[in-house]
Amino acid sequence: MDNKITDIPLHDIKPLLEIKEYSFYYLLGGSILALLLACGIIFLIYRYVKNRNKFNIRKENLKLLKSINLKDTKKAAYDITFYGVSFKDDSPKHLQMYNDLVSRLQDYKYKQEVEPMDKETLEYIQLYKEMCDV
Repeated sequence: MDNKITDIPLHDIKPLLEIKEYSFYYLLGGSILALLLACGIIFLIYRYVKNRNKFNIRKENLKLLKSINLKDTKKAAYDITFYGVSFKDDSPKHLQMYNDLVSRLQDYKYKQEVEPMDKETLEYIQLYKEMCDV
């Protein structure tokens, strides 16, 4: 009788199915995404720190140009010519303005004693200072 019981076919029980597991791929994808995000953040921080300490000659020349003492006429003429050259190539208008300014300042250079700048030249200098930007 024992032999008959074990030979009974089981019709209502299905065989085991293989379930595809994707959790490893999800973990791998999430890790790669986190790594890319971390690299991007590190790159942005690096670029910020690098550019923060970067020396900008135009910014320094603009600061020096705006702080020139116009009472010392001869030194002011040389300084305006020296610091103003940084901005002459910004546009054709800047170039023309710079060349006109240099030609006006020629009267105040190369002389032992110079007189104070006339009102028209001072206005021209002020206009050129306002045109310049970083």
